[in-house]
Amino acid sequence: QVQLVESGGGSVQAGGSLRLSCAASGLTFSRRAMGWFRQAPGKEREFVATINWNTDSTTYGDSVKGRFTISRDNAKNTIYLQMNSLKPEDTAVYYCAAASGFLFTRDLNEYGYWGQGTRVTVSS
Repeated sequence: QVQLVESGGGSVQAGGSLRLSCAASGLTFSRRAMGWFRQAPGKEREFVATINWNTDSTTYGDSVKGRFTISRDNAKNTIYLQMNSLKPEDTAVYYCAAASGFLFTRDLNEYGYWGQGTRVTVSS
């Protein structure tokens, strides 16, 4: 059974930092691209960041570029999202997801497995 378990969410003031983690089990983690998405209340799920299976390629949503960093540790079956310079508009539930293939993708339809999400609240 595939499980993706996010952690590290919480409340922080604007300008602060948080580091999200996502531990995966039940799948061939090292051969899959992984991604982070977020969903704010009343909005559609939004692409945040994605990383290739072998960690050498990443891409980011325009709204987080330069502030967030995605990384992965294939030995630990875990991905991370380092979030710096947080803004109130970053407030959302953050989801990690496992892609069907090994190349990164922004398309949420290419992700077959999703975690339950972790909430991030940024106050001004």
